[in-house]
Amino acid sequence: MAGHSKWATTKHKKAVIDAKRGKLFAKLVKNVEVAARIGGGDPAGNPTLYDAIQKAKKSSVPNDNIDRAVKRGSGADGEGANYDTVMYEAYGPAGVAILIECLTDNRNRAISDVRVAVTRNGATMADGGSVQRIFARKGIVIVPKDQDGRQVSEDDVLEATIDAEPEDVIDLGDTLEIVSDPAQVVAVRQAVQAANLDYDSAEVEFRADFDQPLTSVDEAQKLFRVIDALEDSDDVQNVYTNVDIPEDIASQLEEE
Repeated sequence: MAGHSKWATTKHKKAVIDAKRGKLFAKLVKNVEVAARIGGGDPAGNPTLYDAIQKAKKSSVPNDNIDRAVKRGSGADGEGANYDTVMYEAYGPAGVAILIECLTDNRNRAISDVRVAVTRNGATMADGGSVQRIFARKGIVIVPKDQDGRQVSEDDVLEATIDAEPEDVIDLGDTLEIVSDPAQVVAVRQAVQAANLDYDSAEVEFRADFDQPLTSVDEAQKLFRVIDALEDSDDVQNVYTNVDIPEDIASQLEEE
């Protein structure tokens, strides 16, 4: 789930190491395979593949799984599936906008899974374009603050990447998020590396133009049920929202 709440970001990070690790691995491997199919199997000449591999490794996906995905995608073993990217849209509690990105080899299965996850958990499907119009594609590079004992600041990251024209640097607690035009994400990542800084991920995501605040713990719990159900689908790669979780609600959720 992507949103602007620090608490929501923390929840998402925890989800990476929870019982859904197997599904996460499958989605990261699929990203590697698709990147190899689109741009070739050589990471040196395919920045999208390079970053997909980096993200998979950061999430502890075994190297053998990554290597097999590259071979499938590049056609080296002839076993790859043909995946399509499909976007679906929904509204959750309090009118929170939900943008659902699927990577699937079966569109009928994907829309069926999405519709069930949405409607059975109290959300509603939205007309095409009604949600997506409030989202824009952005390049996002995540840099950990702790770099082998050295603490990196927003100013450090901004100075290192200034020639790559970042739009913003956001403090997320343990990490710094560099926001850029999507066409600049590789340049930003390369600038980070040139400054001898490690990075967690570099990819293009959807970000909302404005946030929608929740007004109760109940709304938050309902929204998370929708998102969890969506992320359980093998075809759903990413779920983006414009949710804002006020501090008082976040505190109550943490207590529970």
